[in-house]
Amino acid sequence: MGSLRTKFDLVSGLNYTKYSRKVSSLRLERIQKHLEKINKPAVLTIVSPDGDIIDCVHKKKQPALDHPLLKNHKIQRVAPEMPKVKMLKREEEKIDSKRNEGEDFVWQMWHRNGTRCPKGTVPIRRSTTRDVLRAKSLFHFGKKQPTIIDPTSRRADAPDVVSGGGHEHAIAYTGTSQEVYGAKATINVWDPAIQEVNEFSLSQIWVLSGSFDGSDLNSIEAGWQVSPELYGDSRPRLFTYWTSDSYQATGCYNLLCAGFVQTNSRIAIGAAISPVSQYAANQYDITILIWKDPKLGNWWMGFGDNNLVGYWPAELFTHLTDHATMVEWGGEVVNSRANGKHTSTEMGSGHFAEDGFGKASYFRNLEIVDGDNSLSSVHDISILAENTNCYNIKNSYNNEWGTYFYYGGPGNNPRCP
Repeated sequence: MGSLRTKFDLVSGLNYTKYSRKVSSLRLERIQKHLEKINKPAVLTIVSPDGDIIDCVHKKKQPALDHPLLKNHKIQRVAPEMPKVKMLKREEEKIDSKRNEGEDFVWQMWHRNGTRCPKGTVPIRRSTTRDVLRAKSLFHFGKKQPTIIDPTSRRADAPDVVSGGGHEHAIAYTGTSQEVYGAKATINVWDPAIQEVNEFSLSQIWVLSGSFDGSDLNSIEAGWQVSPELYGDSRPRLFTYWTSDSYQATGCYNLLCAGFVQTNSRIAIGAAISPVSQYAANQYDITILIWKDPKLGNWWMGFGDNNLVGYWPAELFTHLTDHATMVEWGGEVVNSRANGKHTSTEMGSGHFAEDGFGKASYFRNLEIVDGDNSLSSVHDISILAENTNCYNIKNSYNNEWGTYFYYGGPGNNPRCP
């Protein structure tokens, strides 16, 4: 499947040619310096079948610890206190949609050849000069453009708005009046088609605090994304993000800057997820949990069945040092309106919410963590899609999936010109 996919990228109409232009030696030198800073010396290097290079880096040498606020940071060694589950999870444990978390993480492509990172190291996807050249500039490499949506102040039936920088969403969200200490969901994984190299399609959880209209919004994010600009291909990849100043200068994707402390030796953030869901066939999903350790205050990320990936140290944040005020779950795409038309970049599976299971993408078992570190199903959620002719969302509740929703769409179509 690997080589087929690569070939597909070459003929999928994604135009990478402008990224192979001549580059000044000064710029190359700067890029080289930056890569030396973030690509740490490896104890072992694993070449993935999809072309990724995974470096197994000693835990204490990882990029996170270069952060000025983490100069004296000791990596948290005591496992965080896992959130308690408020009620018995009835059938939920039985229905993991054709995914067996116990399969020793075969779901990341770099595991295919059976090589693992040694104990005491963490797997880090190596960045290349080519990766940086696809970004707008060295400063923009690994960063989201500022795109802040305050769902509480937007009309859900807004016309064809281009919300912040051409970003469009289909999300569910909680109110802002409560104190939230984490969020969880199981997210269906697809490989949506992307029209332009600088567009992306992602499905994620946002844990937020601070003001949407100021420069102090704190956000912790995790999910899967397809981003040709960031990764150089069209595969869905596990990703994380953080910012403490509304996406202006702080934070980045994955481990592309100092900040997120990785503790897991088997999960590579930024690596391709495999297998992915197929239309009217097998469905695959990933479970993501983000929560604040009540003892030390760091924000942890769990993946699958209680596998700890790592944490965002409390020192990185202002508002989130205390608690979150809002959680959002859902999809986001970039609509660059190439040639004046709405993008045909797909969200989710590329199918509208009403197509349902096996066709539309879903988030299920939406939960939040409260002040006493307990997980409970979210009952009070609102939904928003800026342009329902392009992408939409429909939520519901049942005993098996708790609070869930279907979402997504094809983008450009006769009703979304």
